[in-house]
Amino acid sequence: MIKLGEAELAKYPFLADAGQHLPEYGFTLEQLAQDPDLAVVREKAFNRIYTTTQTGKIYKPSPKGSTALPLEVLSFILAIVLLKQSRANFLIKKFAMQEARGAERFLERDLGQGTTDIQIETTRKIIWDLAHIEISKRDRYFVIAVPDYLHRAVLFHAREWKLINRQVKDGWVYLNPHETVRLIRQELVNYISDKISSAATPPVVSGLQDMVDKLILLNSKFQPQIAYSDKNPPCVQHAIDTLSDGKNLSHAGRFMLATYLLSRGYNVKEIAPYFKNAPDYNESITLYQLNHLAGKSGNNTQYACQSCAKLKSANLCYATSECEGIHNPMQFGVKR
Repeated sequence: MIKLGEAELAKYPFLADAGQHLPEYGFTLEQLAQDPDLAVVREKAFNRIYTTTQTGKIYKPSPKGSTALPLEVLSFILAIVLLKQSRANFLIKKFAMQEARGAERFLERDLGQGTTDIQIETTRKIIWDLAHIEISKRDRYFVIAVPDYLHRAVLFHAREWKLINRQVKDGWVYLNPHETVRLIRQELVNYISDKISSAATPPVVSGLQDMVDKLILLNSKFQPQIAYSDKNPPCVQHAIDTLSDGKNLSHAGRFMLATYLLSRGYNVKEIAPYFKNAPDYNESITLYQLNHLAGKSGNNTQYACQSCAKLKSANLCYATSECEGIHNPMQFGVKR
């Protein structure tokens, strides 16, 4: 694991060893929970969770030099403690997703704007630690071996990610900083999620109980009561189950689920709760997109559920014997 300085740890606090950093800075969990002088850490830790899970906004670290305390690392560590103590599984998934998005911005900026070989090398090593992927800089591009690229690009459905549409030379794929970082997004999310999952769950100490109780309440709001039909086609049920488990569903999968439910006669308010457990859920954006698909905005055209052939091409088909003879999910269960 690369040894990072305070500036890098402020941007990538999940790379810090939580078990070592508290004593390294001379703090115990009890001090973080009770010391009046450390109230700023407690407030920042809770707000860090609230901002990322409730507003859908990406957390922004404090300006450099705004305090003598290593606020970003300490608040991240305490945020993990609070999430573990509250057993807020849905909040944990959302927190990991948004922290990953924030780290993406820093990685992209550091790759694209690194002015020294040391800065770029540090960022390359961070990416290696996160995703075990070797990248090299060539002119204004970053290159990755074809096998490493294909292993990750298979998760993307947009045409620009197809190998035939990429610049390839001598077994290397050429990418800009944004594409390089986007390629490892899921691994970044998994890294942070694993970091939280593997962290110990200490007993709740005095000074943290109120925040833990608030997180338990917030977490309960992400468990909507939805009536699931046993007559949904397998592709739709898979999408519902994915979201219900708090996992990320691709854009194509969300489009399929929304258009299917709209075609079944559901209205926007009835459909929105299906997406509430998505790690990147944002209520206003979800309602806007659903209204657009329902034809209530934009060109006033309601989008139809895509055919089975299109869903297969997007790797969204989970056909069973009951799907035999149908060409669109809307035909599932219809007697022929």
